[in-house]
Amino acid sequence: MTGIHPISLLAQSSGSAFFGLVPLIAIFAIFYLMLIMPQQKRQKKWQAMLSTLKNGDKVVTSGGIRGTIIGLKEDAVQLRVPPDGLRIEVARASVTGLVNPEEAK
Repeated sequence: MTGIHPISLLAQSSGSAFFGLVPLIAIFAIFYLMLIMPQQKRQKKWQAMLSTLKNGDKVVTSGGIRGTIIGLKEDAVQLRVPPDGLRIEVARASVTGLVNPEEAK
């Protein structure tokens, strides 16, 4: 009986399975490095900014409203919005960033 020995078939199939997984692992690694890791860094930076908010800070909300913080609550901030000094309360999570001092003038 001539043919391929069953043990050699097993070795070939396990080797090809390993090489079939290598591209998937490489794609996941690239995906992680280019998309997931930078997003996590942005999220941590945003959370740190939210935790350091204080009265008098000039902020921008996700809706584009610019105002000065006049009150802080656990889950909300109160803003004074120019030109009429309108007082509004927005969710703390809607604050997207601090206004640069040169832009605030």
